[in-house]
Amino acid sequence: MISFQSNRTVALGEAMIEMAETGGSTYRKDFAGDTFNTAWHMAQIPDVELPVRFATKVGTDTLSTKFIASLHADGLDTSHVGRVSDRMMGLYMIELDGAERSFHYWREASAARLLAEDEDCLKQSVQGAGLIHVSGVTLAILRPDARARLISVLAFARTQGARVSFDPNVRPRLWSSSVETCDAIEAMLCVTDIALPSFDDEAALWGDGSPHETIERLRAARVSEIVVKNGAAPVTFWDGEQVAEVPCKSVSGIRDTSGAGDAFNAGYLAARLEGRVPVHAIASGQIMSAAVLQQFGARIPSGQVPSLEISTPQMEDR
Repeated sequence: MISFQSNRTVALGEAMIEMAETGGSTYRKDFAGDTFNTAWHMAQIPDVELPVRFATKVGTDTLSTKFIASLHADGLDTSHVGRVSDRMMGLYMIELDGAERSFHYWREASAARLLAEDEDCLKQSVQGAGLIHVSGVTLAILRPDARARLISVLAFARTQGARVSFDPNVRPRLWSSSVETCDAIEAMLCVTDIALPSFDDEAALWGDGSPHETIERLRAARVSEIVVKNGAAPVTFWDGEQVAEVPCKSVSGIRDTSGAGDAFNAGYLAARLEGRVPVHAIASGQIMSAAVLQQFGARIPSGQVPSLEISTPQMEDR
């Protein structure tokens, strides 16, 4: 089981303006994005002091300024949120069909696409990190040379003691082809310590027949710790010693499935940084995911983020 040199966390990726449907023709404006959602939730967990930095690029417009101010107010380190004068934050809209969602994006001119242009700046943003969190969206929005630069910096950070967590979070529309997607993810897995995939993504992209096949494929890539999310089905994990499953409790009052995986990642990673073993960390991830499912949008309202789970979950060996 892996350990961490510190609990200092850096998340790298894109934050966007979110227009979340709240019923009828009413929308609520907020900020969201997969690695940002994870970082933000980690920083809001009660009774846990995790220093969390979000590294990205935004514009110089008023909405970008408000985004940075909101991060600062919520306790995140904004020292590596760069500003680009001729770009803005991307925007997306959530369209609901019951609780299930679909997304509409406007992100071609997103400043976050430039987050890996300067290698020295990128190295500085992750310096001293105990954990660096990246997603497949982070990879997808970058040009191939910038993507390679990011992976190189992550490899260097690992030599300095950092651990890297990766959620593949496959969004086919962001990639030119499935071949490019697979190549980029395989390169990323070479610098990944903790993988946090969703089984539906893995099945669609790689043809995995079960979460256990996903575990075996990622173990072959030498990933040390693997947690496969699977909606309401059990979470399957490899902790370096065993493959096992943790059932999911039923969740009532589901309003919107947006951000559920990101929230799970937050609970899981925060618990691991607090020294909890993977099976206990999964329970914390499930609690966080359930809380966001009961809200509109991809983030739990400030002040309502749950504490880390402390009970021992039921587990099944496989």
